Order: sequence, then C-alpha cells, then structure tokens
Amino acid sequence: MPLRLSQNADADALLDRDPLALLIGMLLDQQVPMEHAFWAPAELAARLGRDRLDAAEIAAHDPEALVAIFATPRALHRYPKAMAARVQALCAAVVEHYDGDITRLWADVPDGATLRSRLVALPGYGMQKAQIFTALLGKQRGVTPPGWREAAGAYGEEGGFRSVADVVDPESLAKVRETKQAAKAAAKAAKG
Repeated sequence: MPLRLSQNADADALLDRDPLALLIGMLLDQQVPMEHAFWAPAELAARLGRDRLDAAEIAAHDPEALVAIFATPRALHRYPKAMAARVQALCAAVVEHYDGDITRLWADVPDGATLRSRLVALPGYGMQKAQIFTALLGKQRGVTPPGWREAAGAYGEEGGFRSVADVVDPESLAKVRETKQAAKAAAKAAKG
C-alpha cells in the first residue's frame, strides 16, 4: 500500500521509494502538522536538485547553506535552524553506522526491541518517536521482526489511530487527530 502521510502525491511517492526520506519525515514530525513534516523531505530533495535524499550528501553539506535551504519560504520546518542541524546529525549517524543505507538499520534485526533500540540511538529519536517509527515500519512497510508490536508499545496496536503509523488516507488522518485531541483534553482535565 502506498504511503499517504503528507497527503501530497509527489511527496508521498518519495516517502515510498526513499526510506531516508521517511526517516527524516519522522524526525521532522514535531511542532508542525504531520502533513508538513512528511512533505518536507520531498521539498528538501527538490531544493538539493535530487530525486531522492542521500545521507552522505546531507551530512557533508555546509551547515549554514543547509539552514538556508530549510528556511527558504515555504520553510521546511517551524524551526529551520534547529531542524537542519538535527537532520544533518541524523544523516551523519546513518553514514557512520549504516554506510549511508538506512535500510541496514532494520534489515538484520533479530527482534522489535533491537529495532527500537537502534532507532533510539539515532540523533533526534527518543523513545516515543522510535516506538512510532517501529509501528510505522511494521504496519505500512512490512518490517515485522518478532516482537515489533510490543516494541512499538501502544502505537503497535491494531485500530488504535494513535499516530502517523495509522494514517493511510484522509479519514484515518482525521481519526488520529481526534484521538490526539481527546488525549490532550483528558490530560488537561486530569491536571484540572
């Protein structure tokens, strides 16, 4: 099933064919709408004059020039300087630990816990982001090592509509938004 995370056909096509773009989109998915975060990798590729992203190229890019690429309107993120640095650090780690091929992160994992641990070790990926990406890989990319659902926590559950891992069309996106709003309202009420 093709990815529908950005709700933009061209951006989603890049996410489908370029696992690094998907990893970067997940990194950018904070403090901006999900669709924007997953649109940004395609725009980054276009601004770099490429049809896909290359970890080594981004890692070696002049940091100030990369910030300028991120900040050019329509900015790739609400915080272009910080996120350009995070994307560059992420790409440097992919080059250092996986020879620039992010699929090596999950190609040989013996179990979901190892997959999640490898994700947590990446710059910009905390436990929650690693769990969501583990769920995304399992639910939509066929990366299902033993125990992947457990490693993904609640994000691995079927039919939960908790995160980007559950977005497959505009309707599921609306359900994820409803679930997040309900969780925020419950948390606010609990603080009361």
